[in-house]
Amino acid sequence: MKSPLPRYTAEELAWIEANCKMSRAELARQFAKKFDRDSATEDQMKSLCSRKGWAAGPEAKRRNSGKSLIFTAAQVKWIKDNRHLSQTVVHQEFAKSFPGTSITAAQIVSYRKRNKILTGRLGRFVKGDAPWSKGRKIGSSPNSKKTQFKPGQQPKNTLPFGTERVRHDGYIEIKVDRENPYTGGRGWYVAKHKHLWELVNGPIPKGHILKSCDGDRSNCDPSNWMAIPRSLAARLTGKSGRDYDNAPAELKPTILAIARLEQAARDRT
Repeated sequence: MKSPLPRYTAEELAWIEANCKMSRAELARQFAKKFDRDSATEDQMKSLCSRKGWAAGPEAKRRNSGKSLIFTAAQVKWIKDNRHLSQTVVHQEFAKSFPGTSITAAQIVSYRKRNKILTGRLGRFVKGDAPWSKGRKIGSSPNSKKTQFKPGQQPKNTLPFGTERVRHDGYIEIKVDRENPYTGGRGWYVAKHKHLWELVNGPIPKGHILKSCDGDRSNCDPSNWMAIPRSLAARLTGKSGRDYDNAPAELKPTILAIARLEQAARDRT
């Protein structure tokens, strides 16, 4: 459990604000001596000055002097005059203008951020900007062409039409000669039972789905599937208490008939 923050009197707060130019350690020592507070710590002074917005230590010297403790006036002027330079270039040019300096690239970047010396770039394309490749023919190197796909070439792992796979829910999918809407290539996996049923009966009526007559999703024979209203499907699931798919074969027609009657009564109301 954290200890509660110390309480300061108005006189103590006024003294700390007036003497916040000291380092935090010296501020804590002088405060404890003046107000007889043996428990005053450097962290407490730091926390208080931060909450109140009072500069302390080196930061106080910088704010009160209005000058940077790292950069000279000439260097500050140079940084402002060359604000358009990117972060990767500004240090290189700075070192050329001030040879022998120990200033690092990170210090320049930090100074520009603290003082809001912006380059003017937004970091995104602006309407009317010309791309760097405008008017240039961009090609690939001869070496990269060796491994590029040729027109009509298929990957080695391409599977033929008619390939089947089993989905996680037990339905079988089959690869048919249809355009892939995502890649534009030939080959698309569809539900096998739906594909075979539509070949025999045409498109599924609107608002209907296919239901397996024997409850076996892997039996894709068109005669094993019937088109039922989507609203009827909920009355045949396990949650309805009937569980049509796992019911005995002799009870399936009765379960289906009861579900149809209930749905018809519901539609009338």
